[in-house]
This record gives sequence, structure tokens and C-alpha cells, in this order.
Amino acid sequence: MADLTALENNRRSHRPLERQTKEKRSRRGKVEGGGASQMTETRRLRGHKATATCCIASRDRPGLVASSAEDGCVCWFDMRCKDVKFVMDISNEPISSLCFNSGNENIIYVSAGNEVKCFDVHMLADNSWKPLESYNYNKEEINQVTCNSKSSFLAAADDGGEIKIIDLRQKRISKTLRSGHTSICSSVQFIPWRPWEVITGGLDSKLITWDFSKGRPLKIVDFGLPDMRSGSDAGQCLNPAFVHSIKVPDVDMLDKLGKICVVARGDGVIDVVDMESELTATKPKSSTKSRKGTQSASKGNDAGVPDENGTKWLHLDYSLGGHTAAVSCVAFSLFGERGRFLVSGGNDKLVKVWDCSKCLDSWQIGNNNELLHLNLNLSKKVNWLCTTPSETDNLVICDTTKVVKINLASTSPINQDSLAPPALHQATPR
Repeated sequence: MADLTALENNRRSHRPLERQTKEKRSRRGKVEGGGASQMTETRRLRGHKATATCCIASRDRPGLVASSAEDGCVCWFDMRCKDVKFVMDISNEPISSLCFNSGNENIIYVSAGNEVKCFDVHMLADNSWKPLESYNYNKEEINQVTCNSKSSFLAAADDGGEIKIIDLRQKRISKTLRSGHTSICSSVQFIPWRPWEVITGGLDSKLITWDFSKGRPLKIVDFGLPDMRSGSDAGQCLNPAFVHSIKVPDVDMLDKLGKICVVARGDGVIDVVDMESELTATKPKSSTKSRKGTQSASKGNDAGVPDENGTKWLHLDYSLGGHTAAVSCVAFSLFGERGRFLVSGGNDKLVKVWDCSKCLDSWQIGNNNELLHLNLNLSKKVNWLCTTPSETDNLVICDTTKVVKINLASTSPINQDSLAPPALHQATPR
């Protein structure tokens, strides 16, 4: 963060910014946890001139957050300060996605339109946002970019249903993944324990695992099939089960969480999938067929029992206190015990914090009140969210406004062995 301060001080001028003229933390949001509710404060970060679209938080420098918006800018915030540190005016088009280089957080990748730009924050001069590299391989608008754990490949998923795999060391296109999705590819993640594989989700309701070294799909799961729907509960959203966002654990979370993938669906359901059992249960030729037993998780405490093919799933739906509209984003917690909590945001103007430790060991859903750790009611729909490693200001939310919201998802690092259930009531966002 000291580097950002130095950069700001060295800048002789910068584009005009909307400044906070006074502290505005009086507006409050309602938070519910473990059946209790209380009024809590929300911190607001101003700097964008249009709707915020994405946010990322530094793992190496707690309190450092970058956000993007439809104004074509990236804003950098230091949580110790009230105002934006500086603004990168990058594109005339909306910025859809951001990601850090996994091995060097001074390198950031930004997607706008069908282009990905790479910047080194240390090399930025006054009002000069010249990228280190620009990649123009996608034909359609990019929805998400992500970097693998070794910083050797970048994936860019686009509206045409294609995924471009870019070799960052050779600075060239490596593979194009196509003929898997029949609609928009909305999300992409590298699989850290399978170095040549990625997983993608799209608005065709498909979750696809790819071998990007060969450019072919290994497994296709179609949430649009009748056996894949969990809409047995009368209160569940009836929208199509589009895949809006997916998330796999970081390398340092694998020992705790296992080799899972979390899927945010358009019908309000969050699926937690054990990827190893999923990939080994069925041969690729029959991978598009529906499986029996996958919807059992929505019917009670039998959720997650391996089906006849050996696959393990959890469905976090309305019957468990889940979302009542499309889930737009999911993320794992960086605060406290990393990866213990799963955070989700949706079009129902809710952010929910789920305690993964309550169900992943046995793949059984027990007490609903224990599983849902926190419920945060917002005034707008959620576009994106991320978590930070900080003890405070650790939940960053981009909604449908230009103001980035900061909340507190946990007041202190949480020790699973010593935390008693009543302590869950004490989570009090700012």
C-alpha cells in the first residue's frame, strides 16, 4: 500500500474525482445471523462515475482493493483512507472484469469489450495508462478473465461462448475452447489441482470442464435438464438455471475445502460440487446425460449423500435460507480462517455468508441455522463481490450503483474449534 501512496504523491495531476466532503456512514443495512437481526453501518467508496462491475482485493496487502465500472475506469482504494487513492482511465468501453497476476499483484489484467489489457502498477506515470500488453483474441465481449496459480496462463470467457487461453510467458494465444457452450460463457476458473484444466459456466445452463492442452471438454453438466433442477420448494425462484458465476478454492484452501467448485445459478440455487467425484464417476461420452439423485439436496437433511455414480453435491437453496432470485456471484472468505465461509450475492438484494465447515466433511446438511452464518440485506442488486484478508472492512460489494460498499462479515478471525454457535450472532457489519 505504501507503493500506491508513493505513486499518488508523485502524480502531478489526475482526472477530477467525486470526493467525499464529509463522513457518510450513517446509512445502515439490516443484518441477520443465526436468527438474530441488528442494524449495522456500511462504508462507501466513491470514485466511479457509472455502475461498478467488479472488485478484487489484494491477498498480500490487506486493505488494498481495486474496482472497475462501466465508466471504463479502475479505482484503487486503501481501506485506511477515506478517499480513492487514484483512478486509471483505461477504456471508452465498460470494464467487465479484473484479476491480479497470481505471482505478482503489481500486475493486473483488465477486460473491456473484446480486449484484455495488462498493467504494472509500479510503472504507471502521470495520466499515462499505457498497458504492458494487450490481447485482442476474443471476437465477442469478454465477461471474465482469470489467471492460473502459476501465472503462466490467462483465460478470457466471452459472449460467443468461447474461452481464449493466453500463454502469458510466450505472449500469444495458446488454445481456443469452443463448441461446448451454446450461449454466453459467463464465468471461467482454472482448476489448481489439475494444471491443464479449466471449468466454465454459461447462460446455456452448462458447467463444462475442459482439457485446455487439447482444447476439448472432459465433462458437461447441464443444469437445464429436469433431473438437475432442485425446484421442489414452492418458494424457489423459477428462473432458468443459468450459470452466472463459478468459484474454485485457492491452493491454500484445498486442504480445508477439498477439490470443489461452487456454482451460482439463475434460479437462486448455489451448487457445491465435489469435482473429483464428478470427473471420475462418469466417462466423458456419457457426461451430458442426467444423473439420478442430484436434486435430493433440496429435500432435507439427506443433502449431499453420494448418488449411485459416487458423485457428491450440495444444493443451497430457498429451503435452507438461500436466495429467492438469481445468484450473481460467489466467493470464498479470505478473512479469519481462509476458505471457511462461502459468500454469495444475488438479484434479491441479499448477501449471504455460509459456513462451509458445517457440511463439507460429511457432505450432509444439518441444522439450517448453523449453515447460514449471516444475512445482509442491501438496497440494490449485487453485481459482484469479494472478500479481503482484513479483520475489518472485509466484504467488498459492487451493486447496481457507482458506489462500492464495504461491510464487516466477521469481527475477528474465527477459530472453528473454539467458536460456539451463539457467537455467530455477534457478526456485526459496519
